[in-house]
Amino acid sequence: MPEPISLDEIRTAIDVVDADLVRLLARRERLVRRAAPLKRDPQAVQAPARVEQVVTRARAHAATAGADPDVVERIYRAMVQAYIDMELSEHRRATSPQ
Repeated sequence: MPEPISLDEIRTAIDVVDADLVRLLARRERLVRRAAPLKRDPQAVQAPARVEQVVTRARAHAATAGADPDVVERIYRAMVQAYIDMELSEHRRATSPQ
């Protein structure tokens, strides 16, 4: 497939990438929701060491893929925090007495 050359073509290509990203985010969300009840407490959900491991790995993937590692890190930190917030809610729901 030839590289897009006009702004409209670039925007269309970005829209395709965005659709792929949303599908992957939905998959990640399903996994996070499954993990929430398996964690013993809110500290296990927040897992700062795991966050750093994920960010470090993302930066390495960025460098290999030709992306700016600093931009990828900012995106990952925001994404991970959003999932932690969601997972904390899931964890509370799963572990609260019925």
